Amino acid sequence: MGKRQRLLDAHKIAAEFYRDQLLTPGAATARQFLQERGFDRAAAEQFGVGYAPQGWDTLLNHLTGRGFTLDELKLTGMFSASSSNAGRFYDRFRGRLIWPIRDITGDTVGFGARKLYEDDQGPKYLNTPETSLYKKSQVLYGIDLAKREIAKNRQLVVVEGYTDVMACHLAGVATAVATCGTAFGTDHIKIARRLLSDDGTGAEVIFTFDGDAAGQKAALRAFEEDQRFNSQTYVAVEASGADPCELRQTRGDDAVRALIADRRPLFEFAIKASFGNFDLSSGEGQVKALRHAAPIVAQIRDVSLRSTYTRELSRWLGMQYVGEDQVARAVAAAARREGGSAQASNGRQQGRQGQQGNPGQQGGAGSGPADPAGAASGSAASATPGEPSFERPDPRDPIARMEREALEVVLQQPTLLTPAQWESFSTSRFTVPVYEALHNAVLAAGAAGTELSRWVESVREGVPDVLRPLVSELAVRPLPAKDADAMVMYCRDILNRLTELRITQQKAEKLGQLQRMDPAADPALYNQLQRDLMELEMQRRQLREE
Repeated sequence: MGKRQRLLDAHKIAAEFYRDQLLTPGAATARQFLQERGFDRAAAEQFGVGYAPQGWDTLLNHLTGRGFTLDELKLTGMFSASSSNAGRFYDRFRGRLIWPIRDITGDTVGFGARKLYEDDQGPKYLNTPETSLYKKSQVLYGIDLAKREIAKNRQLVVVEGYTDVMACHLAGVATAVATCGTAFGTDHIKIARRLLSDDGTGAEVIFTFDGDAAGQKAALRAFEEDQRFNSQTYVAVEASGADPCELRQTRGDDAVRALIADRRPLFEFAIKASFGNFDLSSGEGQVKALRHAAPIVAQIRDVSLRSTYTRELSRWLGMQYVGEDQVARAVAAAARREGGSAQASNGRQQGRQGQQGNPGQQGGAGSGPADPAGAASGSAASATPGEPSFERPDPRDPIARMEREALEVVLQQPTLLTPAQWESFSTSRFTVPVYEALHNAVLAAGAAGTELSRWVESVREGVPDVLRPLVSELAVRPLPAKDADAMVMYCRDILNRLTELRITQQKAEKLGQLQRMDPAADPALYNQLQRDLMELEMQRRQLREE
């Protein structure tokens, strides 16, 4: 008999041993644990749940009594070497609830164990370590029970724990499986694709995650792997954050089935999770949310789907007045960066022409203008220790370009600005961190009554050292005006565009507030918001007519 078969036999006998131990008086705490979660004896038998006694060598003695040698048992992962007594081994699982982990053929290849007693100093869950049989990146708990239903229904439900798998199957969701102490990865996907006949014709993969931050992080990891599937991928998250086991306990089998039925596309979940912490009632919050969400949308490889979610992103952010075109440009820019990163990682940097420079200087059709922030806004390495660092602005970002051009005008031609234009510049919210720092320095220099001869130098002194070269560059960058009259018109146009952006942001905030409120609850506020929107629209039209 081969070594692999001997190891499989040892696991089979161990699983039977644990299962029998669950019926002994010493397993009362284990049985209570199952009962409290809605699992009776029949459920335990269906999933082969067992109990590991608290003794140090109970299983070891049982298996050696069945003819297994110590050399064989050391290879199973069911025993640990003593640190104080060389050559001695003891049971790895003691005083724990046990789930046998089987491969797709039904052979037991490892175990998962849950802590039951307060004096157990080990982790809450303890699995078999990596062995020749047990590779956690290649096993899925419940796959032996779910494989036929997965193939029949062309559906795979991925849950987070052993009790979640049990709850799903008992509630009628017999396509549920769980990973064992690791994220759902490439090898798991290979197993799933074989069972699903993953050819892009209707199969679906549904991930269930807790509603907390860890669950959202797990969903984003799943998103990164998603596009290895041709199947449609979804996320099922209970609003209260309850997992399938908790749902079945508190609300019954119907609630578990409803959780799966109410799934949402994984793309939608990942995109919304990326901007969930931003205040979408403000224009500033919407712009920052866009910067976080655009790279997620850009990762969608299917061009048609990417276009669809670009439009959806505009709607979710409430950016009706900022414009869907801005969202599309942000996604397109992120996609170009994503593609550039992939090329760099593969050594295919054809557009660099053998030199390192600003993104806008690397050539190619459609490249934006060079980013004057240059190295000054690069990584933390460019900053003096203890000073803040600034990310490089995207030269294709229309808001970044507008903020930069406004700063160029104010630094070079401060005397051409009217009092109204100064007021508009002062009250504008700059959203690109690099340019926000410069904007604050300009306001400080103006408030101090700085003389014109020291204007640029005063602004330079008001920014971190890492940004001082940027101030100098913006102060001498040529403005596109041929003569004095053209310069006045150019400065007016730039400041008007900045003012229009501020008005647009204010409109978006008020419109979002209007859409979220009940008119009957506060009719006075509702009417005031409508009047404010009309006033802002009149201001915007006046700017356009100048």
